[in-house]
Amino acid sequence: MSESNAEAVVSAVASATEAATEAAAGGWRRATGIAGVAIGVVAAGAAAGVAIERLTVGRGMRQKARLALDSAGPYGGLRGNPGKAYAEDGTELYYEVDDVEPAAESALTRRRRRLFGRKEPAPVTVVFSHGYCLNQDSWHFQRAALRGVVRTVHWDQRSHGRSARGVAQARDGRPVTIEELGRDLKAVIDAAVPEGPIVLVGHSMGGMTVMALADAFPDLVRERVVGVALVGTSSGRLGEVNFGLPVAGVNAVRRVLPGVLKALGQRAELVEKGRRATADLFAGIIKRYSFATRDVDPAVARFAERMIESTPIDVVAEYYPAFNDHDKTEALAHFAGLPVLVLAGVRDLVTPSEHSEAIAGLLPDAELVLVPDAGHLVMLEHPELVTDRLADLLTRAGAVPAAATVDGYGSTSSSAGPG
Repeated sequence: MSESNAEAVVSAVASATEAATEAAAGGWRRATGIAGVAIGVVAAGAAAGVAIERLTVGRGMRQKARLALDSAGPYGGLRGNPGKAYAEDGTELYYEVDDVEPAAESALTRRRRRLFGRKEPAPVTVVFSHGYCLNQDSWHFQRAALRGVVRTVHWDQRSHGRSARGVAQARDGRPVTIEELGRDLKAVIDAAVPEGPIVLVGHSMGGMTVMALADAFPDLVRERVVGVALVGTSSGRLGEVNFGLPVAGVNAVRRVLPGVLKALGQRAELVEKGRRATADLFAGIIKRYSFATRDVDPAVARFAERMIESTPIDVVAEYYPAFNDHDKTEALAHFAGLPVLVLAGVRDLVTPSEHSEAIAGLLPDAELVLVPDAGHLVMLEHPELVTDRLADLLTRAGAVPAAATVDGYGSTSSSAGPG
């Protein structure tokens, strides 16, 4: 990072601190614009201020472009058979199931009979868990490719997407824990996959959720899980991530961010207005922390932006502490001996690829895939590569026969349809 950018970072941190102080004193309307910077950063999955590229296109033109992309963008429109599960605290968790097409099911049954030795084996189900400030649609390309080939379940984590606001958070003011998310995933599995083998796929926070499931329910993993994919995630030590910023900027942000988030979460309605007013700033931050390639399709970038900006600030705030507390390194032992895919973007600023290398180091039989020109949302940035490695994992896990064809990996061209 250049010296000028570093100065901009420190300035942004100082501004965020000033905004929080001013807000606490009652000056919420004056503080909203600056605070929107901090919110946008965190909503993009980072915990720091960033320097934004100079905007050279008129605001009116940018607004028109966003509207055009929202109406024409083909991503996130896939829907399956809906269902609901209920967490321990009563939170309603929304999921969707895509079933196997009859022709594919016949071939799959023959394969499973060899693998599992059952007369009429239950189908393998792939359960996808999404990341922080995203929703189940973040797996759009992989979902399109696997439709009809293998049974899949896509769910929205509590307070995200179509799932309800976390009861323990809204009623009791309790922050979210990764352990709680692992129990939520167990509730979804109980409702949507009551029997049969399972492949667990998690991105970022979703990968942490998978680890928490294994930690709390090792018998489930031993008896039913036949494969695991961990994409752009971490087993711990997230408090050491610098998000591509200079040390001084990171340390300053870490000191003030918890207080800033707590204060802003208490004035969510007003802050959301400021957030909408700084949409251009959000777009720049989100793109920087989501993608590494400059030529990512604008419709894909806007798709990611919509998912992230739909996460309310109070939800952003109540999730944030969980990441510093997250440590599921020992839980990885439950995946030993299983087919495991560990995949990450080398230029991921949110969960650096070194964290994936650490996971793979503890699972020597895992396939480690590092994508050189990829950021945090690697499954949207390089959908063909991610789907290809996922399809190989599913073959190794017995979820699809080796001869099966997984089509429609997806494309980041604007002509890609919803599948």
